[in-house]
Amino acid sequence: MNKQTSTSTSSILNGLIETCKDGQEGFQHAAAHVANPQLKSIFERFSKQRAHFFTQLQTAVRSLGQEAGATSSVAGALHRGWIDLKSAITSQDERAILAECERGEDSAVSQYRNALDEDLPADLRSLLIDQYGHVQKAHDEIKLLRDVSA
Repeated sequence: MNKQTSTSTSSILNGLIETCKDGQEGFQHAAAHVANPQLKSIFERFSKQRAHFFTQLQTAVRSLGQEAGATSSVAGALHRGWIDLKSAITSQDERAILAECERGEDSAVSQYRNALDEDLPADLRSLLIDQYGHVQKAHDEIKLLRDVSA
């Protein structure tokens, strides 16, 4: 892999690192704002999952000889701020928090799809396909929980 390809690939991966960090912090934040122990456990599980993905992606970027990102995005911070605002206004309404988590997951699914549209080495494509499957599954679980909460 040449330096330009390595830099381009690391840029794609660093974007996903940001997305995973946003998700990790967002789910952690959501877990702190729900009273339902089952929902809290689900949010904590997804937060840990995203932290694991974040670490895997950082390792992949470093293997390319590039610097790996370590922070969340401004958009992610705004997303988590919206959870704060919505939960404060609605007395920590779990359906509203689930809806906001689903919105965050919509973004994560889209980011992974965009990354998979790029020309990536087979080992990285395999990693992203695996992570994408888990992100899509998390999205679907959150959506189902939102749909059944009333």
